[in-house]
Amino acid sequence: MGLRESKKQETRQLISDCATRLFIEQGFEQTTIAEIATAARVAKKTVTNYFPRKEDLALDHHTEFTEGLARAVAERDPDEAPLAALGRTFRSSLLAHSPVVGFTGPAFARMVAESPTLTARLRELHDRREEALATALATTGPADAPTIAPQAAAALIAASDRLLFRRIQALTLAGHTNDEIEATLLPEADHLRALLAAALANDPTGSLW
Repeated sequence: MGLRESKKQETRQLISDCATRLFIEQGFEQTTIAEIATAARVAKKTVTNYFPRKEDLALDHHTEFTEGLARAVAERDPDEAPLAALGRTFRSSLLAHSPVVGFTGPAFARMVAESPTLTARLRELHDRREEALATALATTGPADAPTIAPQAAAALIAASDRLLFRRIQALTLAGHTNDEIEATLLPEADHLRALLAAALANDPTGSLW
């Protein structure tokens, strides 16, 4: 990474950090772009150049989030089933306490839960995550499979993924530590994967699972 690109990354991170602090202190709806720019000591236009949507200042991992399931399927080893790749990827993120699967800390989780705008945006991101997964699954199945087949599989998998995300957020808001949440979620995630495997085992479009 060159000096110019490094400087841009530093500026972007500074803006994001200042925005997060203000959102937590004041609430998302109550915080303005102008206040964020002042806190970061940059022009208001600089903030919007890096973050065209105010919601993206709070949900900064949105690209990684929406593409995560699809990437796990697309980048898996040829002999690894999609569901196994998804389970492995989730487990790795869970053990890393990644914000992509819901580890955000209580203050941030509370801020999102109390914001109608961010709650709606998070629902939208979950929907986009499911759509991206369906597109990725469409490339793994037989050519003569019904169009709805990858969409149906993606809907089941994404519903499970969404449930785990909300579970982590709920436990965070209830005061559990990340280590406690990890210990709780490991068997719960395994249980959900077993249910998914059973549901998808008799898929008439092909033995992908």
